[in-house]
Amino acid sequence: MSSTATDVVRLLTVKGETLAVAESLTGGLVAADITSVPGASKVFRGSVTAYATELKQELLGVDATLLAARGAVDPQVAAQMAAGVRKALGADWGIATTGVAGPDPQDGQAVGTVFVAVDGPFAPDSGSAGGGKVEGLRLNGDRAEIRRESVRSVLALLLTELAGEQTGNERAQDTERNGGF
Repeated sequence: MSSTATDVVRLLTVKGETLAVAESLTGGLVAADITSVPGASKVFRGSVTAYATELKQELLGVDATLLAARGAVDPQVAAQMAAGVRKALGADWGIATTGVAGPDPQDGQAVGTVFVAVDGPFAPDSGSAGGGKVEGLRLNGDRAEIRRESVRSVLALLLTELAGEQTGNERAQDTERNGGF
């Protein structure tokens, strides 16, 4: 269990919100990291590991034309995966990973090309276009390192959004409840 996953579960619990995960290259590692945190069952709705491209369309509602034109490793695909899993599993927040862990390039994308996305109940002034945010990554390392960093990156992106959504008073109350300063 990572400290980021622990922080994500803690903030979701404080806010009374839920999370769903859509994964491709990470193959369930994001869901495993979240569910390793005690109390995750209060906030974690579930996950879809859509490794095959057609499952991204069939299960997550990713646009078939987009997939045909650009392939599965694309920022818009990541955004649609996050929005799709959020809707499909009835969660407040959806996160997604798609990319190339290797050993070979895919869809014309180099090994280490990864897109992570978050979709949630963003405030009007959050700067998020269409309710979601996507981050493009160029990762180095072997397959395991790329997958591990993808997990870390998507959880960090979600944590940033969760922390940004929380007011100062909520942070103070959470700190007091958890014995912090």
